[in-house]
Amino acid sequence: MTGGTGALGAEVARGLAAAGARHLVLLSRRGPDAPGAAELREELAATGTAVTLAACDAAEREALAAVLAAVPAEHPLTAVVHAAGVLDDGVIDGLTLDRFEDVYRAKATSALLLDELTRDHDLAVFALFSSASAAVGNPGQGNYAAANAVLDALAERRRADGLAATSLSWGAWAGGGMAADTRAGEAARRTGIRPLDPAVAVAALRRAVLDTAPTTLVADVDPERFVRAFTAVRPSRLLAELPGYADVQSSGEDDGNGRELRAELAALSPARRSAALLGLVRGRAAEVLGLPGIEAVGPEKAFRDLGFDSLGAIELRNRLGAATGLDLSPTLVFDHPSPTELAAHLLGLLAGDGDAVEPGDPERDRLRALVESVPLDRLRRSGVLDALLRLADGASAQDAQEAEEADAIDAMDLDDLVQAALRNDPDHAQD
Repeated sequence: MTGGTGALGAEVARGLAAAGARHLVLLSRRGPDAPGAAELREELAATGTAVTLAACDAAEREALAAVLAAVPAEHPLTAVVHAAGVLDDGVIDGLTLDRFEDVYRAKATSALLLDELTRDHDLAVFALFSSASAAVGNPGQGNYAAANAVLDALAERRRADGLAATSLSWGAWAGGGMAADTRAGEAARRTGIRPLDPAVAVAALRRAVLDTAPTTLVADVDPERFVRAFTAVRPSRLLAELPGYADVQSSGEDDGNGRELRAELAALSPARRSAALLGLVRGRAAEVLGLPGIEAVGPEKAFRDLGFDSLGAIELRNRLGAATGLDLSPTLVFDHPSPTELAAHLLGLLAGDGDAVEPGDPERDRLRALVESVPLDRLRRSGVLDALLRLADGASAQDAQEAEEADAIDAMDLDDLVQAALRNDPDHAQD
């Protein structure tokens, strides 16, 4: 087993030992020196299972061949479990060749070498730990999804050649593993993927390798949130049969080109356009973060303070792009760091895109949008409402006075205008 002393590998080793495995060869880069390796060996030995801890980079052909050659004849190799892997998540624009290579090497290169070097063995099991990202795609995991897709393809090829192979596309596991990373775990929760109980996952593994299907996806999902997250930008034929898919598609909240939103905005006053876009931004932000509603997303609160990381920012960009029909920058959330600023930016883009929406006074629109985003009773309790009403009454009185003066001026003839001008001329008064 590659990755044998890691969190997932250790759980599988425990499950195999409990099921009666007589000898386990656990590979990792540090072997016996890996954290917790000695304790794991003692735990497994207590069940009667012999354990060999080997320090080996499974992506190094000679090193892997040496480990396989050292498998004792009295315990012939009957199963391979490839559980090794690394994460280096990032948006496509930020992925370098090195970042792709590190992920690919741990996942795909090791799997291909295991396939090559064990073809002469009579294996009953050849299990590859793939990821659900290879099947449905995860935001910010382009390199990881691609590497795991190679594992799925390898399992298909081995089955076609009459060899044992099962590629398991896992969702997040509880209790450790790569999904325990804060960003990866948060991304999984946002998309409705609940952590798998390790005991359930190991049971699913044992069942899957006995099946004839070369690939299997195992995940604990919240169907509604999962479907909404993965169809926010475009429909998915892959997910079409999941519960809730039809409801999400029929809701028509995003049409992909912004026609409905533009028509809605065109029918509103400038102030209400700003408020509508602010509501859109806050609503989509709440969805991405898994918050109960837009009230949890303050209009002036920074996206970073709300909990957005680079993956969440890309997800929000995608959702807003689908709603508006705009080609938005990957750095959108960081260039316009609060919902109010982002809403104002979107209004400007929509206004400049074929004049589909006429722009208003940005400062006035921002103020109106902010006022409209706060519940009326809260404005009243804070005293802000009374102050605003007093200001509005004063402005109305001033406007009325200016209007009366304008009417009076319009009624004057030329002589009256000259006399009025002389009365208001300081130099004339001094003469």
